[in-house]
Amino acid sequence: QVQLVESGGGLVQPGGSLRLSCAASRSIFSFGVMGWYRQAPGKQRELVATITSGGTTNYADSVKGRFTISRDSAKNTVYLQMNSLKSEDTAVYYCHASFGLTPYWGQGTQVTVSP
Repeated sequence: QVQLVESGGGLVQPGGSLRLSCAASRSIFSFGVMGWYRQAPGKQRELVATITSGGTTNYADSVKGRFTISRDSAKNTVYLQMNSLKSEDTAVYYCHASFGLTPYWGQGTQVTVSP
């Protein structure tokens, strides 16, 4: 069984920064892809950023240049550094990992960008 535990969400003003963490219950290199998705009220869940086991990253156009996905293999943790936050970044952010053909999701962490 794989567990993903997110942390780091909260309330931040526009232009501010937050760093989300996703701690995995096993080596992050055992996952083909790990990443972050988000879901705003009334909208579908959307991809934010991913990182493969080989280190290749991918970002949604809406966050390119502002968000950075990274990992720490010693801590089995993937991070999402979010800078220059905008109100439209407000959403529940979910950590995702693919283990073989099986997807796993964290419980989600709320990010609210508001004055």
